[in-house]
Order: sequence, then structure tokens, then C-alpha cells
Amino acid sequence: MLSRIDLRGSALPGPRELASLLPRAATDIDSVLAVVRPICEDVRIRGAQAVREITARLDGVDVPDIAVPAAALEEALATIDPAVRAALEESIARVRRVHADQRRTDVTTDVVRGGRVTERWVPVRRVGLYVPGGLAPLLSSVVMNVVPAQLAGVESIAVASPPQRDNGGLPDPGVLAACALLGVTEVYAVGGAQAIAVFGYGAGPCLPVDLVTGPGNVYTTAAKRLLRGLIGIDSEAGPTEVAVLADDTADPVHVAADLISQAEHDPLAGAVLVTTSEQLADAVLEAVPGQVAATKHSDRILTALGGSQSGVVLVDDVDAGLAVVDAYAAEHLEIQTRDAREVAMRVRNAGAVFVGPWAPVSLGDYIAGSNHVLPTGGCARHSSGLSVQSFLRGIHVVEYDEQALAEVADHVDALANAEDLPAHAAAVRARQRR
Repeated sequence: MLSRIDLRGSALPGPRELASLLPRAATDIDSVLAVVRPICEDVRIRGAQAVREITARLDGVDVPDIAVPAAALEEALATIDPAVRAALEESIARVRRVHADQRRTDVTTDVVRGGRVTERWVPVRRVGLYVPGGLAPLLSSVVMNVVPAQLAGVESIAVASPPQRDNGGLPDPGVLAACALLGVTEVYAVGGAQAIAVFGYGAGPCLPVDLVTGPGNVYTTAAKRLLRGLIGIDSEAGPTEVAVLADDTADPVHVAADLISQAEHDPLAGAVLVTTSEQLADAVLEAVPGQVAATKHSDRILTALGGSQSGVVLVDDVDAGLAVVDAYAAEHLEIQTRDAREVAMRVRNAGAVFVGPWAPVSLGDYIAGSNHVLPTGGCARHSSGLSVQSFLRGIHVVEYDEQALAEVADHVDALANAEDLPAHAAAVRARQRR
């Protein structure tokens, strides 16, 4: 079910070569651009009518008006399971608590007397937040997208989520209830590439946005790539993934459960165990079949765990394990070793790190307070998860008086002439001749 890679007994290769040896889901975004491009172009040209026809063709539901009525939001909140509502409220409170500490304040630096630079942090004016609704309606993603946008001070927030045939062409009721709890009133029943096109170009009642965030399938991601530049995007998210770094102190039942929980998302989901203990690996592999058989989405999980994107990697020691997980740069990384926090603090590349036996990834998916919109496919080497910062732009405001400018005129001359841009120097000298 989970293939094995044995890296024991020899020096590990460099990070790039090591990464190429590890299991990873292959997502070819370029291969679907030919499908996505005409969808986006149709929405650009024909607007709401195109969206209605595309939705009927791809989702099998006719949605005459993509705008979700306020009454539907109110009804979803009124009828939601009280236990789910309580869980959402606690999730919102914890995510707000963590993300409130990410808010930035303007900073002014006095460079010289008469010369200063202020860095202003300005929120994006309008954002479109995408909430998937395919294999699973991710109502928790409403919280993870909306809360940091609100805390950043974004003044206009729109949410899009696919229409559900069994909900009268509206998005999942849990998604609608989460929106209502957060005070989001602009919600659209549209999914996939066409949702990104609606955000990018505007269609029907939805005005264009400046930034789109949120996970989605390969078609959604391809549309984000296609429209990038017209809109900002958070990332090009691929299939979800978890890596677990464990030694002989880890509980194999816990490790097996955590690999399975991530595989539940998608047949392409990646689940990788990196361990110093062959005995632990054997015990995990022994525990997996019984746990999979007892869960609802066993076929999906078996496909994910049996795919080339999942496996067990055996290493000599924890240091080697750290080198492997840093090369892999997992979206989610669990550390289940001795001195787990110390080991976790040595990790360089991961979207989020979960420390010890009592912090499973599913805690972060819902209610730890951390954000679950995270970089995938090794992008944690250079990118971060969604945060308040994702919705802010730093703008430098430069203020120099006449004397401060005069003091650096010779330096501007020297650098402008070195770059063969004499008009740059002339723009400074013109102020001195007046």
C-alpha cells in the first residue's frame, strides 16, 4: 500500500536531488490550460450568460443568478447543526486570536536629517475568496480565508463556492452558514475555473476583484495561473500532502491515522512517513489496512496511499530525517520524535509544523488557530501559508527636503552616469538650478 525508499547507510544527496527521489503528486497545470482558457475567455466576453451555461454543462445545475440571496445565508445559519455552529464559532475565535498578532503597523525611518521613508501597510481593496465544494465542501476554508482578510482591513470581500444540485443550486449550507457567521453577505454559487474568471473579469452582480485566494482543483489553479497579473493570487495549490518525521517513540496507530486523514482529501493526496525506525514503519503499515477499512472514503484513501505520491522513507537518524523533510518541503509536517519541539524548531521548509503526539494535522485543519491554506508541491521552500500579510501591500512613502536632496546629488550623478541614465541625474540637478 505504501512503497518504501531506504536511504540508510550512505550519505544523502543534495536537496534538489534528494527531493527528486521522494514521493510527490504530479500535477500538470499546463495540460489543462487548453480547457480552462476558453472558459475564462467566454466569461470575459459574455459574462453572466456564459457562467450560467458553463455551470449547467460542468456542474449539472442551472443557476439563473449566481448571487446567493441574503435569505439563504440566514436560513443556512438558522438551520445548521448546533454542534457544527459551536465548532465554527470556536474556530473563528482561535483563528482570529492567532491572526490578530500578524497585523502590521506603519513604520517611519529617519534616514538623514530632512530625509525619511515611511512604510505604509495598505490592504487590498477587494478580494475574491474561493471555497472548494467538490469531493468535500470545505466550510473550514471560509474561516481560513475570511478571517485574515477581515483583520487586514479588506473593505470588500466576495466568496465563491460551487453550486450543489442537492441544495437547489446553492453552495453547501455549511459554507453559507460560515459566511453568515463571519458577516460575509456577498456570496456566489459558482465554482471551478469559471469562478476565478468571474472574480477576474466580473460577471453579473460580481464586480472584478484585485486578489483571489483559496485552494481548488487543477482547473481552478490553472485559471489562477492564466489570470495572474490581472489579479493577484495567493499560490498555485496542488494536491494536499502530509509528511511525518518519526522515531521509535512514535505511536504507530497515531501515525497511521494521520497519514489516512490526509489521504481522505483526494486520490492524489500525498502521505509520506520519514522514520529512523524500521519497526515503526512495519507497525504503521500493519495498522493502516484496518483503519482504512473502518473509514468512509476507503477507496479514495487506498488510491492515495497506493500512489506514487505516498510512501515510507527510512533514514539513519533524525538529522538525516530533517534533511529529507526539508528537501520535501511538505504542506503539513508532523514531528513525532524525542524532543519534538527542539526538532521542530530546526525545520526550515514546511507550510505548517505539528509538534508531538497531541497535535495532528486535522487539528490545524479546523481549530488550532493556525491557517490551513498552505503551500504545496515543495513550494514551502520559498512561500508561506495564507495570513493577514497576504492581504496587505507595503508602500514606501519618501520625503526629502531641499538640503537632504542636495547632500546626495553627487551620489545620484555617479550612479545615474554608471547606468547611462543621465536624465535621472538631471531630474535632481534641475532642482538645484532654480
